[in-house]
Amino acid sequence: MAPKMMKSKVPMFSVEDYDDWKIKMQVHLSAMNDEMWSVIEDGPLVIVKSNTSNDQTTETVQIIPKPKKEWTDEDKRRNNLDNVAKNQGCKSRKSEIGRFLTA
Repeated sequence: MAPKMMKSKVPMFSVEDYDDWKIKMQVHLSAMNDEMWSVIEDGPLVIVKSNTSNDQTTETVQIIPKPKKEWTDEDKRRNNLDNVAKNQGCKSRKSEIGRFLTA
């Protein structure tokens, strides 16, 4: 039987304790997935692939967006990290949820 992952509570946002909340939230999100904090800082991940077309004349590998029909299960999971981060942000607020959805 596979070990169960422990679910931790989302740190609740507090204006008075913002600095503490930010650190706790960063740890919480990073514990969920190593790439989660980069999604917060840099925006949604872009799923890419190497361009293997024969018309490349340079030795440089060209990176292009990967079409959704070619996405693997791992690509889909990585693409969803932005939604997971927004969900955790919403759970950390008692009110004013709309701010996280429009950011």
